[in-house]
Amino acid sequence: MALTAHMVTIDCADPQRLAKFWADAAGYELKWQHENEFVILVPAWGEGVALGLQRVTEIRAGKNRVHVDWSADDRQAEVARLVRLGATVLQEQVTPGLAWTVLADPEGNEFCVSAAHG
Repeated sequence: MALTAHMVTIDCADPQRLAKFWADAAGYELKWQHENEFVILVPAWGEGVALGLQRVTEIRAGKNRVHVDWSADDRQAEVARLVRLGATVLQEQVTPGLAWTVLADPEGNEFCVSAAHG
């Protein structure tokens, strides 16, 4: 038996507001929504992992237990674009052969952007 990831769900206070950020940030589009409780975004170009945005009443405390790692051909330009959209840079990380930026979306959910891997 094999598992296939088809969606990563992010808990948030305002799914519609966060959907706007993630649609602009990742080039995703709205697939489905239920009031302001749950939104599903999918890649505009077709195949790929969907993003679910789920309203929760609890305030996020501490670091995410799970986060999405994105890659980009020009990491620094992509990070600058994401900041213009409303993301916040939390830290830069460098290890031999890999560099990435840790960011937070407008609700504080962490995600990473690294250079595209070959």
